[in-house]
Amino acid sequence: MTINSASFNIGQIIHHRNFNYRGVIVDVDPQFEGTDEWYEENANSHPPKDAPWYHVLVDDENIVTYVAEKNLEIDEEGVPIEHPMVQEIFSGYKEGKYNLKMTIN
Repeated sequence: MTINSASFNIGQIIHHRNFNYRGVIVDVDPQFEGTDEWYEENANSHPPKDAPWYHVLVDDENIVTYVAEKNLEIDEEGVPIEHPMVQEIFSGYKEGKYNLKMTIN
């Protein structure tokens, strides 16, 4: 089994190259974890399944997307995003990155 190294981190703000939206990463999968049906319906550019995929809160929308690393780049705006789940997941924003809330089970 190959372990893939992710280029982006949880809390990092990214830009989607194809759909021109900004967002913040909330989770990382080392490879595609969806179904073949979802991939065929939604992954129009057919990005690799064996590379990292990210769960992203989209700026100014109430949606979460699942995006291949190939379609992301570092956001250059340097401003926070607006999403209703940001306050639930992160404790603050500093120097272009959100800080994940610590939870103890």
